[in-house]
Amino acid sequence: MISILVVEDDKDLNQTVCSVLKRHDYSVQGALNANDAFDLMYTDKFDLVISDIMMPEVDGYELAETIRQLDNNIPIMFMTARDDFESKQIGFRIGVDDYMVKPINFDEMLLRIGALLRRAKIASNKRLTIGSFIMDADEHVVYNRGQVIEFTLREFELVFKLLSFPKKTFTRGQLMNDFWGVGTSTSTRTVDVYMTKIREKLIDVDDFSIVTVRGLGYKAVPNE
Repeated sequence: MISILVVEDDKDLNQTVCSVLKRHDYSVQGALNANDAFDLMYTDKFDLVISDIMMPEVDGYELAETIRQLDNNIPIMFMTARDDFESKQIGFRIGVDDYMVKPINFDEMLLRIGALLRRAKIASNKRLTIGSFIMDADEHVVYNRGQVIEFTLREFELVFKLLSFPKKTFTRGQLMNDFWGVGTSTSTRTVDVYMTKIREKLIDVDDFSIVTVRGLGYKAVPNE
């Protein structure tokens, strides 16, 4: 069973989030502050951490930084009333994976948790196979029908991201934030340039297509 740690100093909200997750078959433990969270993480293994930012003594930023020092792969989601860009920027820079602003829409939260857990599972496997197309994240090598395709590191990461979530559309802005950094001054046109180069290298791949979603961005669609 997937195990989730909820760190939230508002007792009522903490209990509500835990109850929602338990109803959807997650194993959940709640902590009212970061120190209690550290104690729980010392004795139990969690698959995902959901944390507030504004908490007494140790805030969510310090909690996330400490978790990242201990575990670079566990997904971290911030659940906070702070909706300013600077707070989001700090969060993503220190290694959180998602950011939700209160009041929380629990249906959306469940969707985001599912996406984070799928991504974490893919990251732990570090290998994607679609038909005769293989991506090995440990070696950063791409094979198509046994032949190596030469990708730059960023090209590899972009394709790996798209193939990790088949048929899911990623906006140019999302891809920019993920691979060029939040708040980058680089134009989203850069994404289009990369996709053009990637498609040229995938010209002989028959197992999937990189599709442009007009006005939004891109998605990978397996060929049936």
